[in-house]
Amino acid sequence: MMIQEKKAPATDQASIVYLMQNFANYNLWANTTLVNWLRTKPEAELEREMSSSFPSIKLTLNHIWQTQRYWLSIIRRDQAETYRDDSGSSKDVLDLIVEQSEELADFVGRMTKSALEDTTMIVSPWFQCDFQHFEYLVQVMNHSTYHRGQIITIGRQLGYEDAPMTDYNYYNIYGK
Repeated sequence: MMIQEKKAPATDQASIVYLMQNFANYNLWANTTLVNWLRTKPEAELEREMSSSFPSIKLTLNHIWQTQRYWLSIIRRDQAETYRDDSGSSKDVLDLIVEQSEELADFVGRMTKSALEDTTMIVSPWFQCDFQHFEYLVQVMNHSTYHRGQIITIGRQLGYEDAPMTDYNYYNIYGK
């Protein structure tokens, strides 16, 4: 058996810039990989209620999409995106999450070290914080990873045993 050796690419970017851009591209890849897998499943199954923090794959995807929208609006310093009750069909949600992940990766791809280290104060009904933008990016992408795991678990409850691998290390070795 041959072991594949992969080394981190040499870069003249600041480590934080490289990491955040790579992580945003990973998030796009992982969400796209998951969505492509879900497109092979019956649409009705994506809406079937199961025991989880969100009762269906569609609602979990909708939550990922809504949360990514929110955090990107914070980092952009736009008016905070609020929750939308209706995102449409399951197919619509699959499209929206990929489009939003592309938008997030594109935005992060243009961020400088200074922009990543800049802070934004957030005052919401649930929390108050004034963190650097890279911290918010880690939050949103880690949040998406958490819920992708829940989607895989819901899929297992539905009898799907063919879920794709979407780990960060897998992306770094095979996904790029």
